Parts: sequence; structure tokens; C-alpha cells
Amino acid sequence: MVEKMITLEKISKSYKMGDEIINALKSISLTISKNEYVALMGPSGSGKSTLMNILGCLDSPTSGKYILNDIDVSLMTDSDLAEVRNKQIGFVFQTFNLLPRLSALDNVALPLVYAGFSKEKRIQKAEEALDKVSLSDRMMHKPNELSGGQRQRVAIARALVNDPAIILADEPTGNLDTKTSVEIMGIFERIHQAGNTVIIVTHEPDIADHAHRIVRLRDGLVETDYINSNIINVDDPNHYYKVKGI
Repeated sequence: MVEKMITLEKISKSYKMGDEIINALKSISLTISKNEYVALMGPSGSGKSTLMNILGCLDSPTSGKYILNDIDVSLMTDSDLAEVRNKQIGFVFQTFNLLPRLSALDNVALPLVYAGFSKEKRIQKAEEALDKVSLSDRMMHKPNELSGGQRQRVAIARALVNDPAIILADEPTGNLDTKTSVEIMGIFERIHQAGNTVIIVTHEPDIADHAHRIVRLRDGLVETDYINSNIINVDDPNHYYKVKGI
């Protein structure tokens, strides 16, 4: 039996800009199962960023219901939402969002401070997370001593450190070259294979093709929702060239 991770029921989101009402999302219903690998796609203004913010409990819907792991988060208080974000969701952003004065190890361990882990346990879990992204030899380096790809690996390790149910990545390869992007997408595939639910927000078709399901948004509505038949296999030695279209 497929276990549901996320259920959205008629989710809408409106903003007021001056005298104008902007309907960013219009009654979206969507279900994502445990261990799915989903790409949310759409042009600028399609609503994908708004949907990502709601999925990540960074924002609340104007109307509708959001069930995450059998918990209705639609009407939670800000403090409750913060706890859900810290325990249930690992975030990866295009701009990495690392603290420049902290080492890779300390950046990865930071969420564990808020979760109440001891210093010894924080270091242990941060080291394990960095090992998962092949950065054990760079853990004492600061962000400015790392390449863009290495910084994104640190950000992924930080997202993994709390053992979240969901990894939510917003344009995770937007600041990276093609080869590094493929390497980063290979890490997401391995995270998915290890049992995580992975949701990637992107406007790039070659990045979306790593996902097993693609949901396209347009004008605040789900335009298409389909199983991806063109999945890029990271174990294929030629997958880098296929992404480049060579």
C-alpha cells in the first residue's frame, strides 16, 4: 500500500498588492506519496515558488487544507510551523544560504542546535551527513574556501542532518555549471534511493528529467501531472552527455 506523505486539498493563495488581488494559487489539489521524487515546473508567475513555500511550511494558504504526515498544518501557529520545518523538512536553496564565518561542519550542525542535540551528537551527525555527500575531507573549510558545487553539497548535508521526511530543493543547480549540476542531481537521486521523499522546484527541463514525476504549473493551476518516461539514469556513464544533448 502506497503511503501518502503530502495531501493538498483545494489550496489557494492570494496576495493584496495595492488595490489589486493576486491569485498565486487557485484551488490546487495534489497528493505526493512517501519516497516519491517529484519535480515542480513552471514559468515565472506560474505559482511554483508559492506552492514550494506552502509545502515547506514557510507560508500558509489563504484557503484549503494541507496534510503532512497525517498532520493538518494549514492552520498551525508560526511556532508550530517552525517545529515542523526543523523536524520534517530539509531545505536546499539555489544560493546555498551558508553562514560565511562557520566551517562546513558547523554549518551542517546548525539545525541540530535548535533541535536540542548535545554538542557531541551534533558533531557526529554533521560528520555523517558530510560523508554522505563525499565532503569528509572538506568539513573544516569555510564556504569561501569551497567551490560552488562543494557549497551546495554542504547545503544538502545540512538538509539531511535532521533525518527529515522530505527534501525540498528550490532551483538547486541554478548557480552551477552543467557538469556540477549533474553531480548534484546524482546526490539527490541517491537520497531518493535511500528512502527520502524528494521535491525539486525548477524551470529547467533537463533538471526535471531526473525526477520520476513532473508536475507543471501555469497561472496558479496544475497544467499537467505525469510520470516521467525520460528519467536520466545517474548510473549511466553517458548521462552527463545526454543532459547536454550531445
